Amino acid sequence: MAVGLEARARDSVRTFDEGAGMSAQNVPTVFIVDDDADVRESLQELLESVGLHSQSFRTAQEFLAVGRSDSPCCLILDVRLPGISGLDLQHELKKRKISIPIIFLTAHGDVPMSVRAMKSGAVEFLTKPFRHQDLLDAVQRSLARACILREKERNLSELRHRHEALSIREREVMNLVVSGMLNKQVAAELGASEATIKMYRSQVMKKMQAKSLPELVRMADKVKPDSR
Repeated sequence: MAVGLEARARDSVRTFDEGAGMSAQNVPTVFIVDDDADVRESLQELLESVGLHSQSFRTAQEFLAVGRSDSPCCLILDVRLPGISGLDLQHELKKRKISIPIIFLTAHGDVPMSVRAMKSGAVEFLTKPFRHQDLLDAVQRSLARACILREKERNLSELRHRHEALSIREREVMNLVVSGMLNKQVAAELGASEATIKMYRSQVMKKMQAKSLPELVRMADKVKPDSR
């Protein structure tokens, strides 16, 4: 199993390397936040040796101050940092709704600390010194997760755009239909004819690109203001 994972990691790295000609928006980036300059340099050299682009920062504050593109990315993060700690940065990113897979590194790890990090969504928690291949495996998993997250966010953005394109009446009809009401019940609720409601319902299905009522219900749940 371990051999298979390492092979997939190498295959993934090769894929990213072969895509050197792709647009900047698709080139993956590995961010590094560690207050030790030697560690930052060695990590960047390791990542560069397998064709991965990286950016490094000394503090969490420096990392937060830099804008990031829409490309797939992950974060190699030291637990103990001056100012904002690694665990606090993980919490801050979640609070800002910034989805980025995190690999924690520490020379002073303990079980409660690693449990807290993993429960909050970290991909890996590695104790220094660590095997280079273990880190590369974690980076591969993180970038794969980042691609999935980016695709989900793109799909949700497109779904919200379609929902915003509905008229006020179409949204009213949609909300009542997905709540389980029949056409005649929706008609009675809105003071319209059943034929008119059928027309609006058809328009909603077409604009939302929903193939069935269950699919429309799932879409409605995703575009709720508190669904993120």
